[in-house]
Amino acid sequence: MAFGTEILKYREAILKDLASLVAVPSVRGDAQAGKPFGPEPARALGMMLGRAEEMGLTAKNVDNYAGHAEYGSGDEIAAVVAHIDVVPAGEGWDSDPFTLTKKGNLYFGRGAADDKGAAVVALYCLKALKDAGVRGNRRLRVIFGAGEETGMEDLKYYFQKEEMPTMGFTPDSDYGICNREKGILRLDLHFDKADSGVVKEFQAGIVYNAVPDQAQAVLNCSGRKTEELKKAAETAEGSFSFEPVPGGVRVRSKGKASHAMQPQEGFNAAAALIRFLSGVFSPEELGAFLSFLDRAVGFHYDGSGFGINQSDRESGPLTLNLGIVRVGADCARAGLDIRYPVTSDGENIFGEIKRRAEKAGGSAELLENSAPLYLPGDSRLISLLQEAYQSITGEPAKLYATGGGTYARAMKGRAVAFGPFFPDEPDRHLHNTNENIDINRFMVHAQICLEAMYRIFTA
Repeated sequence: MAFGTEILKYREAILKDLASLVAVPSVRGDAQAGKPFGPEPARALGMMLGRAEEMGLTAKNVDNYAGHAEYGSGDEIAAVVAHIDVVPAGEGWDSDPFTLTKKGNLYFGRGAADDKGAAVVALYCLKALKDAGVRGNRRLRVIFGAGEETGMEDLKYYFQKEEMPTMGFTPDSDYGICNREKGILRLDLHFDKADSGVVKEFQAGIVYNAVPDQAQAVLNCSGRKTEELKKAAETAEGSFSFEPVPGGVRVRSKGKASHAMQPQEGFNAAAALIRFLSGVFSPEELGAFLSFLDRAVGFHYDGSGFGINQSDRESGPLTLNLGIVRVGADCARAGLDIRYPVTSDGENIFGEIKRRAEKAGGSAELLENSAPLYLPGDSRLISLLQEAYQSITGEPAKLYATGGGTYARAMKGRAVAFGPFFPDEPDRHLHNTNENIDINRFMVHAQICLEAMYRIFTA
C-alpha cells in the first residue's frame, strides 16, 4: 500500500485547521512595521507556523514575508511551497467567504481552493511523516508564502535569507505535472491626466491577475444623454445599471470574474463599460485614454489590439487581462496582466505596448517580467512525481503547460506545479465568488501529496 494513504487519518483535523485559516481574511493590506503585506497575511502565516510548532516540527518566520515548517536532517532540502494569502472576496457569494461552509461534499470559502487547503494538507503531510518516524535523505520543508497573489515578492525575499531547495513542487495548479509556465508581464499604462469632458471618474478592478467583475463610471451629461445611454444599454454587450448623481449619472457594469491566466473564462466589466461608453460618446468626448483602451484592449483577450498576439506549440497563446482602471481628476491609469508563451520574449512584447501607448499620448511602466519556466520531462523530479501520482491513482501523470504563474518559477528550474485539482473536476471558482473544494477529491490530492513528499524526502 502506498504511504500516501496515511494522510486519510488526519481528514477531520485538516478540515478544522482549514476552517481556522479561511477565517483569516489574508488579503494584502497596507504595509506595517514587520508586516510587509499588512496584518492579515502576517496573522495567517503566524497561525500556520504556530500549528507546525505544536506538531513538534521546526518552524521559522522570515520577517512575515514567508516561513517554513521542516522535518528531517541532511545537507539538501526538498520543498513543497504553498501560499496563505488570498485575493479579495468580491461580491455575490452565497455564503460568508471567510467562513468555511459545508454543502454536501463541497466546502466553500475564500482560499479553500487557492491555496489554503493545499497549504494545510502539506503541513499535515509533514506531520504524517514525523508521526510514522520516516527517515529521509534530506530535510523536507513546507514553505508558506504570504504574498503570492500580488507579485511573489515573498519568495524573492525568502530565498535571499534561506537556502534554495534542490527540488520541490507547488500544489497550486492542476494535475498532472506542469513543467511549462508562461512568462508574466504586469504593467501600467499612464496618461498625464483625465482628458474626458464626460467621464469624471472611472473605477474597476483591485488586482492585476483577476478579471474585474464590477466597474463604474460617473458621467457629466444631460438628462437627454442619460436616456440615450439607457436605450443603448438594452442592446449593448454587458449588464448596466444607472443612478442619478448631481450633474449627471453613475453607470455600473457587472461582469464575471476569472483568473488572469484564462481571461476568456470571465467577462470583463471594465472593458464592457468602456466599449458601452464608446458607442454613445465620440472619441473626443470620451478622451484619449479610454478611447485608446477601447482600441488596444476592448474585448480582445489575445493581445491583438496591441499587435502582440502570438502562440507556440509548447504552451499555447498569449493572453491579456485588463485588471485595473482608474480615472479621476488627476489620474488616468490602467493595469494589464499578460501571460506570454515560453518561447517568447517579454521585453519585446512590452516594447511594442510602450511604443503604441506613447504614440497615443501616454506611457507604459513595466512592473514585472517573470520569465517563463520550462523543466525537461526526463528530469529526476518529474519521474518521482509521476511515480507518486500513479501509485495513488493508477493513472500516468501527463505533462502540461499553463498560463498561471506559480511559486515553481521562484525555484530557478528546480520545481514544478503539481495538483491539487484534477482535469475532470468542475470549475472551483478560483479568484471568483463561491470558491470551493470537493473534499472527497481533495483527499485524493492529499494522498498524492503525501506520497510525493515521501518520495522526494527518501529518494
